[in-house]
Amino acid sequence: MIIFFALILHWYLSLFFQTIFLHRYASHNMFKMTPFVEKVFYFLTFLFQGSSFLHPAAYGVMHKKHHAHTDTPNDPHSPVHIKNIISFNLATVVEYRKLVNDFAEGKRNDSTVPRWEIMEKIAESLITRAAFILIYFLFYYHFSTANWQYIFLPIHIMMGPIHGFIVNWFGHKSGYRNFDSLNDNSKNTLPLDFLMMGELYQNNHHYKPNNINFAVKWYEYDFGFLATQFLKRMRIIY
Repeated sequence: MIIFFALILHWYLSLFFQTIFLHRYASHNMFKMTPFVEKVFYFLTFLFQGSSFLHPAAYGVMHKKHHAHTDTPNDPHSPVHIKNIISFNLATVVEYRKLVNDFAEGKRNDSTVPRWEIMEKIAESLITRAAFILIYFLFYYHFSTANWQYIFLPIHIMMGPIHGFIVNWFGHKSGYRNFDSLNDNSKNTLPLDFLMMGELYQNNHHYKPNNINFAVKWYEYDFGFLATQFLKRMRIIY
């Protein structure tokens, strides 16, 4: 029971910061944060993504490219043009690592994405990632009640990329479309997107990329949007 609870908690904490900080803030600039709050969100993204931490600046730039070239050969991750799951993930990793290295080497500078160079170096360190993996393993070693529960350990280790894969693959492959006029293959995969906090309303999102609410129909609920409304009321974002 403890292992299952830890998996669910880690899933949603990691997802919360991916959809709020990496996607809606770093990629689309849908709202603003003070410099202090931005660093708090940056650190918490690092903490809860852990070994699978995704570089906010690289994530933001790659996602902007995805929107600029959706489901074309220039899209860094499109299941329309890369039909094999392994090749799909490999292409995403190659594009992402190139951007990470470009930022680290000073070859790229973009004022529209959040930077925190010290945290970038710490988070990208193999020692840091290995330390998180060790923490996850020790948690399982201490709290697991059966050996089969270790099958969930890789999900903790690769949490960030798993979320990205689910959205980028299924959100452009399976589901329904509210806006057929779009010249892409974006889909709304789930009628009620509690699993991905609104991220699987891809057709809605691509129709209006800067609309902070990804839901359109009465039966669609964007839990990420509800979270931003709470943060706004608390004056954490504006």
